[in-house]
Amino acid sequence: MAWSASIIGKYFDRFFLVIFENTDYATAVVDPYLKDLTSRQDGILLSNFFAVDHPSEPNYIAQIYGSTVGILDDADYNITGKNLVDLLEEKKISWKAYMENLPSPCYTGTVSPEGSYARKHNPFISMTNINTDPVRCANIVNANQLETDINTNSVPQFAYYTPDLDNDAHDTNLTFAMAWFRNFFEPKLQEPAFTTNTLFFITFDEAESKVTNQIFSSLLGSPVHPNESHDDDTHYTHYSVAKTIEENWDLNNLGRNDTKANPFTKFLVQK
Repeated sequence: MAWSASIIGKYFDRFFLVIFENTDYATAVVDPYLKDLTSRQDGILLSNFFAVDHPSEPNYIAQIYGSTVGILDDADYNITGKNLVDLLEEKKISWKAYMENLPSPCYTGTVSPEGSYARKHNPFISMTNINTDPVRCANIVNANQLETDINTNSVPQFAYYTPDLDNDAHDTNLTFAMAWFRNFFEPKLQEPAFTTNTLFFITFDEAESKVTNQIFSSLLGSPVHPNESHDDDTHYTHYSVAKTIEENWDLNNLGRNDTKANPFTKFLVQK
């Protein structure tokens, strides 16, 4: 795929998503580092954000497919049909999925040999028009590539970052994950090649409890002009991810739940 130099968006020119695991909203919203991020000048809490199902995998699939396809477990799936990558590539918008401890770009195994990468947290490899295409699945890379991409000013316009099972809190806890995240994120926020016209979206896959499935999500970056309370209480779900991308770059839609979702653009300033 030949990328254009940069496709200007309505609100942002780059979208960077980081996703964590299995934490109730009430727990995450009082975490010191997450509170710090939402209170920054260009930060805002999305205080009415909900996952779409349990367990993990359907939530990841929902973000880029606009549907859970009826998935109710964490098994390996090969899903046909249009996905968010198709919409991005139609407009020649660059994309990449950064997966911690991914053994190889087109790896389709359930877990990595040492067990810290999980396919269930990588929705891109479940799309048949990606996992059967060597050119496309080459954009699913080991997360170590991010440092190189920042240093060479080649971070794509749509970037999806999945920490490993320790760093995402799945096999550890929120305190461990946020200590990792601070050390990972803060130095990169000093890099213009990472931050310029970038909207950062920090989220979780699902709540630990199964009562409401409310999850912590927040936005950060120069496109964000928050209200005084740094709180957007609009109802959002994982389907809002695709909707926001579609709105920003005037993409087609997937014709699924993305068409009914709210984009989280209320406190983004149109350029």
